[in-house]
Amino acid sequence: MLQKKPLTGRNVEVTFRMPPIDDVVELNLCGDFNDWKVKGVPLAQETDGTWVARVVLRAGKSYRFRYNDNMGRWHNDREADSWVPNDFGSQDSVLNLTADIKKTTKVATQRKRVGGLSKKADRPQPDPRRVK
Repeated sequence: MLQKKPLTGRNVEVTFRMPPIDDVVELNLCGDFNDWKVKGVPLAQETDGTWVARVVLRAGKSYRFRYNDNMGRWHNDREADSWVPNDFGSQDSVLNLTADIKKTTKVATQRKRVGGLSKKADRPQPDPRRVK
């Protein structure tokens, strides 16, 4: 599962999650954002067996990625934004940090400037046609 959290500037913190995988004791995140280094970004295993890693990436593009385990096997993310064929006859998972993140980042930045939802204009307004 991918969670995207806009940060200041054009950065996005992405949380990558993989469910437990039988016989796997080490899992690494590899992708074009780290030149596909097999020992790229190690994932930590939570108490329920879920694997987790957080990476800060630049918004405005898509990234290909996969997970590599301690036995040399590759795994795709079932919750990826999409999948594309790779040069090895399988598929890569895709993380999309384009248009939707830009808009989210802009809104988050604007809210930060005005102090969240504290301004009256940010709150839901009653329907003026309703009579009390």
